[in-house]
Amino acid sequence: MLLTPGPLTTSKTVKENMLADHGTWDDDYKELTEWVRHELVAIANASQKEYTAILMQGSGSFGVEATLGTAIPKQNATLLIAENGAYGERMVQMADYLNIAHVVLKVPETEPVTRELVATALEAHPEITHFAVVHCETTTGILNPIETILPELQKHNIVTIVDAMSSFGGVPIDLTTLQADYLITSSNKCIQGVPGFSIVLAKRATLETTQYQARSLSLDLYEQYRTFEDDNGKWRFTSPTHVMYAFAQALRELAVEGGITVRFRRYQTNEQRIREGMLDMGYKVVIEEAVQSPIITSFLYPTDDFDFHDFYEYLKDRGFIIHPGKVSRVNSFRIGNIGAITKTDIDRLLQVVADYTTEELHPARA
Repeated sequence: MLLTPGPLTTSKTVKENMLADHGTWDDDYKELTEWVRHELVAIANASQKEYTAILMQGSGSFGVEATLGTAIPKQNATLLIAENGAYGERMVQMADYLNIAHVVLKVPETEPVTRELVATALEAHPEITHFAVVHCETTTGILNPIETILPELQKHNIVTIVDAMSSFGGVPIDLTTLQADYLITSSNKCIQGVPGFSIVLAKRATLETTQYQARSLSLDLYEQYRTFEDDNGKWRFTSPTHVMYAFAQALRELAVEGGITVRFRRYQTNEQRIREGMLDMGYKVVIEEAVQSPIITSFLYPTDDFDFHDFYEYLKDRGFIIHPGKVSRVNSFRIGNIGAITKTDIDRLLQVVADYTTEELHPARA
C-alpha cells in the first residue's frame, strides 16, 4: 500500500482497465480522450467555453515545464515564483533552464505563501507579468491559500499559474471563482489513476495568445491544445493509451464516490486519524494543523539516532510504503493520506507503527 503523495494506491478496477491494448488513432480512443478532457473541466466547476484541458505525456513536472515554457513570452515578461518547498524550487530550476526572467519569493518551508507577501513582492517588482505557486507543497504537506492570493495578482492583470499537482481532485477547487489562467495536475494523484500524463486546465483566452512562444517542440502546450481541438481528441505524439483507460475509470469512480467534496472529506479523515494516532504514540508534526493539507503529513524523527531506512523497511515488510522527508532544516518523514485507502488500512498502519515504536525505539518498555 502506497502512503505517498503519488503514485498512490489504486483500485483493482482501475488496474484492470490497463489489461487491453488500444490504438492511438482509433476513434473510440479519441472519443474517450475528449470525454476525459470534458470531465476534467467539469469537476473544476468551470465552463467548457472558458476553460479547456490539455493532456501532456509524462509526469506532472512535464506539465509544469510545458506551461512555464509556453505561457511566458521570450521577451518583455518576468515570472514571480513563490517558493516554500521543493516543488516551488523545481519551478525556479525550470525557469533557469528555460532562460525565463524570474523573481523568487522565498518563504520558509514550514510557512504558507500569503497574499501580503505576494503584494510586497509585486510592489518591489513592478515588472512582474506572470506568477506561479504550488497549491499543496508536499515537501511538508502545507496548503498555500491560493483563493486569497490569486485575486491580488488579477488586480494587476498578471497571468497566474497554479501547480495543483497534489490537490486537484482531492481538494475542492472552483476555477470559475478562482480564475487561474493555468492549473496543473497529473494522472497519478487525487483522481487516483496511474502515472503517465500530466493535465493542464487552461483559460482558453490566455492560451490562445501563446502560439509560437514555446521553448520546446514536445512540450509546446499551445500546439498540444490545437491538435486535440482540431483532430477530435488526437494526441500530437504517441500517448499512454493504457494509462488513459485507467484514468477514465478513475474518473468514473470519483463520481461514484460522490465527487471531490466527498473524497476531500475522506482524505481529511485519513489525515486526522494518522496525525492523531502518531501524536498519541509520541511523534511530532512538522507544520501547524491550521495549514495542514489532507494530502500528506510530515513527522519529525522521534529520536536523534532514528534510522529512517530501518523504519521504512519495517513498514514495507508489513505492506506499507511511505516517503522520506524533504524539509531541508529538520529530519523528517512523510505519510500520505490519499488513494484507495480505508479506515481499516489506517488502523493497520498505526498498529504497525506502534509495534515498531515499542520493539525498535523503546525495547525496554516491551
